[in-house]
Amino acid sequence: MTTTLLLLCGIAFLAGFVDAIVGGGGLIQTPAGLIMFPNEPVARVIGSLKVPSFTGTFFAAAAYLKKVKIPFARLLAFTTIAFIAAFIGSFLLTKMSNHFMKPIIFGVLVIIAIYTYSKKELGQQLKITALDFPIYKGLLICLVLGFYDGFIGPGAGSLLVLAFISSLGFDFMQANAHAKVVNLATNLGSILLFTLKGSILWSIALPMAVCNALGGYLGSKLAIKKGNQFIRIFFLIVIIATLCRLGYDVFLH
Repeated sequence: MTTTLLLLCGIAFLAGFVDAIVGGGGLIQTPAGLIMFPNEPVARVIGSLKVPSFTGTFFAAAAYLKKVKIPFARLLAFTTIAFIAAFIGSFLLTKMSNHFMKPIIFGVLVIIAIYTYSKKELGQQLKITALDFPIYKGLLICLVLGFYDGFIGPGAGSLLVLAFISSLGFDFMQANAHAKVVNLATNLGSILLFTLKGSILWSIALPMAVCNALGGYLGSKLAIKKGNQFIRIFFLIVIIATLCRLGYDVFLH
């Protein structure tokens, strides 16, 4: 058990580091947790992994908010919708298996990778729509991806980043800041539901949380220092790596 915990803590650090830069930390943590605890219910494993995801996202969000200012009314609206949607999504997860979604996720990520690679200017500059966009677009993003994060989870951070860039005109820095805050709310909504259901393995979740937080802090510092171009390249690397992992599950496993 000690060896397993140490390995999970290392994975949590890496996940927090990657997630802080461009999202997608759950794509590292979740497969590892499901592989190492094959006899545990899927909901219990994912519920336990929400705790380190929350701590890593918390420190990353704090770092981004020092660099990017988000209006309080927008912050409150986005996080409230995301929290409720994730809570509902996590409730449904406790009722069913989520394996049937893998081919769909794979297809979505193929589109994301092609779109990001082909659009060299994507997220490199803040467009005027980022300062004056219809609020319903942001709320819809938080509703849909909040539910997705609660129900399935992996890749939600990356999808939030892409949605904020493509739909609202944010650059990567602005998109990351908003995504971290929204992701914080979705994780909190899921944690509340899984706690009420007794579906969190705290002996695993808490040590991983410390490591994920450290990774999140260091990753956010690096992303802020390097800027938009670095984040874009890292985004592509994470998406391609995710495609390889999900492709194995969908087609070979």
